[in-house]
Amino acid sequence: RIEYTPEEVRTWGVVFRELTKLYPTHACREYLKNLPLLTRYCGYKEDNIPQLEDVSLFLRDRSGFTVRPVAGYLSPRDFLAGLAYRVFNCTQYVRHSTDPLYTPEPDTCHELLGHVPLLADPKFAQFSQEIGLASLGASDEDVQKLATCYFFTIEFGLCKQEGQLRAYGAGLLSSIGELRHALSDEACVKMFDPKITCHQECLITTFQEVYFVSESFEEAKEKMREFAKTIKRPFSVYYNPYTQSVDLLKDTRSIENVVQDLRSDLTTICDALGKMNTYLGI
Repeated sequence: RIEYTPEEVRTWGVVFRELTKLYPTHACREYLKNLPLLTRYCGYKEDNIPQLEDVSLFLRDRSGFTVRPVAGYLSPRDFLAGLAYRVFNCTQYVRHSTDPLYTPEPDTCHELLGHVPLLADPKFAQFSQEIGLASLGASDEDVQKLATCYFFTIEFGLCKQEGQLRAYGAGLLSSIGELRHALSDEACVKMFDPKITCHQECLITTFQEVYFVSESFEEAKEKMREFAKTIKRPFSVYYNPYTQSVDLLKDTRSIENVVQDLRSDLTTICDALGKMNTYLGI
């Protein structure tokens, strides 16, 4: 566990205080649903920096994801591979106190306030994992395309909710200035299309030139699935939740094993539907 200095806690407090003023009108509903739970179970408060161990246990129970501490940037391939296994690699350092509203690299404020609340949402977590699974065995060129799609969705994505634009990207939800900008009339917003988005330039030190919006996480996930089909590799992959491993689907036997698991799941679902219909008198 990390013992943060008083200066680091104050820096976190400034970021936390200013961002929580914006969330009710700028963050998506899934984010707003999970943030109070993190306050309750993980100590998300202005005067306390949550511990990754507590956050990881919370996420595992909510969506099957865990967080793993890292020292800094990973390569796109390594980072996306972690997502495939429902592992989110997470930094623990706090941005410099002289400029608490900006950081050129992901710090713990970005990870804990930007990423974690939405990784607690099962549908969003699955969307993140889909991008990771698509990267396994892909060429360097295709991995870069997937990383760019990740950047403009998981990091800087927008969605439509009740006729309004809302942010779900962690880079927006951890940046006061860019969160305001992305939802203003000054921002350029386009519909998310992986085939187009994958060629957009990612900007690190300035606001993005364009933001991409999806109708929902489900829509974005389906578009990424279709995009993943265009990636050339001699096999498909399947995440096995029982063993928490990734299986290669490259022959008849490996596919039959997955089909058996699906049959078992379908039998359970059919049994539940039958009991429900009996209870309801249908």
